[in-house]
Amino acid sequence: MKSTLMRPGGLPASSSTPVVTPLMPSVVYASDTPDALDAQYAGQAPGYTYAREGHPNADVLARRIDALEGAEDGWIVGSGMAAVAAVLLGLTKAGDHVVGGDQLYGRSLRLMAEDLPRLGISTSLADVTDLASVEAALRPETRLVLIEVVSNPTLRIADLDGIAALCKARGVLLVVDNTFTTPRGVRPFDRGADVVLHSVTKLLAGHSDVTLGWVAAKDPALMEKMRIFAVTTGLTPSPFDCWLAERGLASFELRHERAQDTARRLADLLAGQAGIKRVIYPTRDDHPDRARAQSVLRGRGGNMMSFELDGGRAEANAFAAACAGVAFAPTLGDVGTTLSHPASSSHRALSAQAREAVGISEGFFRVSVGLEDPEALMASFDAGLAAVRAGAQ
Repeated sequence: MKSTLMRPGGLPASSSTPVVTPLMPSVVYASDTPDALDAQYAGQAPGYTYAREGHPNADVLARRIDALEGAEDGWIVGSGMAAVAAVLLGLTKAGDHVVGGDQLYGRSLRLMAEDLPRLGISTSLADVTDLASVEAALRPETRLVLIEVVSNPTLRIADLDGIAALCKARGVLLVVDNTFTTPRGVRPFDRGADVVLHSVTKLLAGHSDVTLGWVAAKDPALMEKMRIFAVTTGLTPSPFDCWLAERGLASFELRHERAQDTARRLADLLAGQAGIKRVIYPTRDDHPDRARAQSVLRGRGGNMMSFELDGGRAEANAFAAACAGVAFAPTLGDVGTTLSHPASSSHRALSAQAREAVGISEGFFRVSVGLEDPEALMASFDAGLAAVRAGAQ
């Protein structure tokens, strides 16, 4: 009797191909001979060896995001922060200097403030809306500049073209985290970026059920350094998450356009409401960087908006509790709208004075707009504002 423990002989032969990419969770891949394995490692033959070094679902997803960003040979990692780490730790060494935008994602700021200096890599922060601020932060040993095109959560617009020209003139790498903006807003490689990264977890995958990152570089040598770092340190993506993200990516452009249209309408509906101090959305006339938004984002505002209530934490609590149907959660890019309070989540590590310096008060909220009907969404926000007004009486 043949043992059921013997390895199967592979997939059944078929003259047709699956419409949906198969989920391939195998950790290991068998080769015919040592010579065949050598050929794979030498790049002379295609194939997979061990999932930490790459697997089919990750490669399928990477090629799809490559196409959106105008990239080649991007790499999928286990999270957005894994992508940031692959850049900052894979491309720098002790003695180097890194400049970051002063409103980067909180964990990116922590990595720069605490982990890079521990490894002998110095860091500085600069206002990326002000080219002079970035130029003043550069040093002879500056290796790279890390920016987000649209800041989190105040939605300021970086001087992308100016920073790209400055970095090129100084021989410094420009790295762009394009998570907030997405390729529908801007393709940083087309504007002079050397490295682009994403938290695929957010709008690209779009369903709050995936944790992944993507990173790509123009220079294959830089890409290889990041890939080796990711493989060595085990920044491995799950095949199942890659499979889910590919499914989500199929509707990305439709989701982005619907959410963007709703965000624009919601921003205009909120502006001028009693209890609202200010509304921030890139295409509004009162946005401080509107002209740059028209140029860099080509007039596209995206799905993110922010607003500030009159009042402080008590008013914020009242609004969040009464805003029925909107998840109060520190995330973005979901099919449903989410409400985030930076002072108690993404920027809680900053002092109140530091938050105020960048425009984040206790009454400040960030909104990741989803796919709901705009009128129904505004009704939820009206309920939140009514609770704020009731508490003020």
